[in-house]
Amino acid sequence: MIDETFQEKLAEYCSKTFGAGGELADVQRLSGGASMESWAFSYRGEDYVLRRLPYGLSPDDDGLRGVPLATQADVIDLARSAGVTAPEVRGRLEPDDGLGDGFIMTKAEGETLPHKILGNPEYAAAESRLTAQCARELAAIHQIKMNPLLQSLEYFSPAELIRVQKEKYHEIGGQIPIYEFAFHWLEQNAPDASDQYLVHGDFRMGNLMIDRQGLSAVLDWELVRLGDPVQDLAYLCTPSWRFGHYEKEAGGFDSAESFLAAYADASGAEVDPDRFRFWLVYSTLWWGVACMVMGQIWRSHGDRSLERTVIGRRVSEVEIDLALLFEEIMPDALSTSLDWSVPDQQNVTGETSYGELLTALDEWNAKQVLPGLKGHDKFQSRVAGNALGIARRQAEWGTGYRDAAGARLAAIGYDHRQLCQGLSQGDIEITNSAVWDHLRLSALERLSIDQPKYAGLKVALNKWSPS
Repeated sequence: MIDETFQEKLAEYCSKTFGAGGELADVQRLSGGASMESWAFSYRGEDYVLRRLPYGLSPDDDGLRGVPLATQADVIDLARSAGVTAPEVRGRLEPDDGLGDGFIMTKAEGETLPHKILGNPEYAAAESRLTAQCARELAAIHQIKMNPLLQSLEYFSPAELIRVQKEKYHEIGGQIPIYEFAFHWLEQNAPDASDQYLVHGDFRMGNLMIDRQGLSAVLDWELVRLGDPVQDLAYLCTPSWRFGHYEKEAGGFDSAESFLAAYADASGAEVDPDRFRFWLVYSTLWWGVACMVMGQIWRSHGDRSLERTVIGRRVSEVEIDLALLFEEIMPDALSTSLDWSVPDQQNVTGETSYGELLTALDEWNAKQVLPGLKGHDKFQSRVAGNALGIARRQAEWGTGYRDAAGARLAAIGYDHRQLCQGLSQGDIEITNSAVWDHLRLSALERLSIDQPKYAGLKVALNKWSPS
């Protein structure tokens, strides 16, 4: 249900900004929006999108976002003038408008949902063009000349970015062994600070509008900043942004090799492979910490959206991703098979189990609630189904996994806290086969609860299961 006051305020703004006498129509909140709300609507025959902070958050609550919305709008204007395929900013909200902090853009045509694009024959021609198009867009962004607007943006060196993320992680109370090792590895392998360039910061499928010809708009500029161009390239190749097409490192549509070659052609700059690997590990870990931040925002602030809690459980995706990334640079002797599989369905008798209760709720939501919803409400119902599935698997498998992890730690000779501390400080070697097996098994156990359909889980099982 859309708030009537919101629609009235939006209609008043449109009348003031785009001309009186028009009718506000087709107001709909778009899917997603845990860190930013997007509303589609039409007025006087034109289609627009409103971007604003979610209810319950203030401009100062920058747990995930980088720049104020007004600055985002300025950067979008600048990018458009430099030839970047960005939407046109048509209006900027003021406090008296009663709509919060945000701006309004012309609505770009196309699709943003990766699962509707990648591997879809209807978008095959578009997908074939994405490598060159994404390379050109990023090259254009990175080549925008420095000016007072860009100089106002923050810049952090690689070492400073690691420090910032590590502080967030510890403030939340993170204790994930492979995250601890990742921080240590990043600290040991951080490149020197680069020259300062404009970087998009969130360039990935889902933030790109795609029509049948290919890329039609670069969206979601909230993480724009000064930085290393290679960070943008690695971010597109982050495992979580492959959307089920894990083998295609660049956004789920092509290999990293092809994408980096296309970028070199578009920009004239070759990409250093060690620098790229650093930023790939950093971006992967960054997303894991961002997931934790989502949960912390739900825990600590007024924004109690269901989506935040579910995203907060995606930290286990990153555990698998990091394990697969680090295994590429580990000694071959560590790539041993693991005797592990997803547990069989429990045979429950007697009183109703917690898992059965949660299954019943999930089925009710899917059969009775979801079919009658549309737009953001439908999206939220699907999120609720995901949450119920996580809770059900935790109820059924959590105790067994906890006992198995405890037994492995006892055999290694460390408790969980000691393992985290040792990996973080470099006192415990990840190349210890018992330690490495524990990290891989823990990642498999946690991810089988949180997201059993995650493509990285299938890849890991194929790689680590006995042949």
